[in-house]
Formats: sequence, structure tokens, C-alpha cells
Amino acid sequence: MRVISKRNILLTGLILGMFFASLDQTVVGTALPRIIGDLGGLDILTWVTTAYMLSSTVVVPIAGKLADLYGRRMIYVVGIFVFMLGSALCGTSTNMTELIIYRGLQGLGGGIMMPMAMIIVGDIFPPDKRGKWQGVIGALFGLSAIIGPTIGGWIVDYSSWKWVFYVNLPVGILAAVCIFLGLQGERAVKDKVVIDYAGAGTLVVGMVSFLLGLSLGGKDYPWGSWQIVGLLMFAFLFLAAFVLVEKRAVDPILSLDLFKNRVFTAINMVGFLMGLGMFGAIMFLPLFMQGVLGVSATKSGNTMIPMMFAMILTSILGGNVNNFV
Repeated sequence: MRVISKRNILLTGLILGMFFASLDQTVVGTALPRIIGDLGGLDILTWVTTAYMLSSTVVVPIAGKLADLYGRRMIYVVGIFVFMLGSALCGTSTNMTELIIYRGLQGLGGGIMMPMAMIIVGDIFPPDKRGKWQGVIGALFGLSAIIGPTIGGWIVDYSSWKWVFYVNLPVGILAAVCIFLGLQGERAVKDKVVIDYAGAGTLVVGMVSFLLGLSLGGKDYPWGSWQIVGLLMFAFLFLAAFVLVEKRAVDPILSLDLFKNRVFTAINMVGFLMGLGMFGAIMFLPLFMQGVLGVSATKSGNTMIPMMFAMILTSILGGNVNNFV
């Protein structure tokens, strides 16, 4: 009974953590026009999203490895507090540059939290039940994506855009308490800690260079300029170095042997393509609706409801189909 109670507390923390981390990715989109009106910086608008995505992308494999070495609880709680710190600082921004820097910090916390939820679900449930609960976690992302743009629109219509970030804080504190209590007594997977510093360093530099090249190319600099070509070549060299380092590492950040599994490779490719379309719509459709069509922030958020409702339905169905295959 005590084990079940701890698991329920842990699931509550995971649900809250996933909910408010994914909520922040969607709630900001409808607030961006109002943020630009207060802070200016239309020319660097995309960096509000890019900074978050860049830092969260880079930290995901590193966070997963650290969770193996030091335990899920410590890494997850650290991620929550980094995310809350970034959220609080975003609300204090006085110009667009500050907001972009704080969004990068927020992304570090989000990049730790999002994959950690799936890892912990895999730890506490047997294989025949993991699909169901991972489907529930995915559905929560869809639910937060449904209400996120609407909440964001309501906040900026009737209050200050700063509350788009402050709303994360009470939920984050509750999630951190639940995770801390639910994972009591957890032991790290490994007793001997071996950190792949070379792999982490080459991955960070390679991914940051690559994402910067894609973000700046065609907008701030021509695609054929030495700045963009240099960034992309720099990215290629460091990502190639990352592959070589991982092949020789005693305990690599990302085992390249995983990609020999066709199912693993295909699923990650599908996830990449899905994120490409989904986040593009979440970030830029509300801006188009408000800036071009002239609708209110709340109405622009409501345009995302059909897509996210479908996502909730298919996440639950997909997770349960696993039990019948």
C-alpha cells in the first residue's frame, strides 16, 4: 500500500511537471504580439522561441545520462527549479534581449523535465503498462497545448503578459514536492560515475552551431555568406567529432549502437517530423492570426484547439493499442 501511495504521488508530480513544462511552450505563442508591443524587438522575435528550443534540445541527452549516473530525483528536481527560475526571470524582462536570455535558461530546465517523465514512467511500470501511461503523458501535452494558447490569450487580454510566465511557479513548486517525495529511497543506476565530458562538449558546440546557422541563415545573413557557411561547417566538424568520441567513450552520452535498431531510428525520425510541423504551427499561427487577420489573442489561441484535441485522442488510443498488439 505504501509503494502504491508513493507511486501515485510520483505520478501526480510527473503529470504536473509535464503539464506546466508543455504549457509554457504553447502559452507564449499567443502572448508574443503583446510582448513585442511592450518590449519591441520585432527583428529578433524568433529568438524567443529559438533560444528555448536550442537550449532544451542540447540538454536532453545530457540530462538523460546524468539521471543514470546520479538518479532521477535529483536531476528532475534540479530541472524543475531551473525552469521556474527562468520563468520568474522572463516575467521581469525589460527588453527583448533579456527575455531571450531568460528563455534560454528556461529551456535548460524544460529539456531536463520533458524526457525525464518518460524515463520515470519506464522505471515504475512493467513493459505491458508503459505504453498506456506514456500515452497518458502524451495526452497531457496535448491538453496543455489546447488550453495553453487560450490561457495565454485570456491573460494578455485581461492582464499583463508577465503572468504568462508567473503562472508556472505555483504548479512547479507542487510538482517538485511530489517528485521529491515520490522518488524517496531511489538509488542511482551506477555506483561508479564516468562522465563523458568530451561527448557532451562536442555535442553542445555542434548543435548550437547548427541551430544558429539555420536560425540566422536567410534572415540576418545570406545563406552563402561566410558567417552561415562557417557556422554550418563548424557544426559538421564538431558533430563528426561527437560521433568519433562516442564510438570510443567508455560510457557515452548517446550510444550510437541504438541507431542500429530500425524501430528506434524510425520512431525518432517520426518524432522529429512531428515536432517540426507541430511547433511551427504552435509558435507562428497565433502571430499570423493576431498580426495579419487582426483577431484577439484569445481567439487566436482557440484556433489551435482542433489539432490538439486530435492529439489527445490519438495519444490515449496509441498508448492503449500497445496492450493489444
